[in-house]
Amino acid sequence: MIEFRNVSKLYGTGTEAVHDATFSIDKGEFAFLVGSSGSGKSTLIKLILKEEEVSDGNIIINGKDITFLKPRRVPYLRRSMGVVFQDFRLLPDKTVYENVAFAMYIVKATPKHIRRQVPMVLSLVGLSNKAKMYPNELSGGEQQRVALARALVNNPSMIIADEPTGNLDPETAWDIMNLLNEINARGTTVVMATHAKDIVDKMKKRVIEISNGVIIRDDKKGGYDSGK
Repeated sequence: MIEFRNVSKLYGTGTEAVHDATFSIDKGEFAFLVGSSGSGKSTLIKLILKEEEVSDGNIIINGKDITFLKPRRVPYLRRSMGVVFQDFRLLPDKTVYENVAFAMYIVKATPKHIRRQVPMVLSLVGLSNKAKMYPNELSGGEQQRVALARALVNNPSMIIADEPTGNLDPETAWDIMNLLNEINARGTTVVMATHAKDIVDKMKKRVIEISNGVIIRDDKKGGYDSGK
């Protein structure tokens, strides 16, 4: 599903954000990426999304080596991924329904498919009754649910989540985590970068820890800190 083979990322400043990273995440896994700010978590996410290019090594996604993927092929790669960010990134001038439908529109889904699929994913995230509302009329947790629905609407093989609970209160954060857990249980791979120690400790999923660009721990069922 996702495989890093001796991947390094060196920025022009001479900073090595990722050094010789080797790991694989299988289909249906739920993996947390943990580490302090500046450790390299976001760079790993950007490399998976092909927002950054590797300096050395290879990245395999869904069985295909994307290391030297041509720019025109990148949008097709990203169609296999649903992405959720800390800051929601919703379109303020579009309703909940329109925000989710837009993700289907850009991949040229048919109007019939959009009309069938959008209500289904809104129901999954508990927002059927909010379809006509705008982002500024929603709570933070509801906005993140919209973002999650948008990530799911094209039936991706994986969800890539970058600090998805970072702007949420603890109770709302758990609502989002329960949704991600349910999505994972349906067979979708989930990779989540997070600082949320309580969530990682309680969920006991796979934990990949990075420090100063180096992967220092990979526990099948771990906590936020080593040994837990």
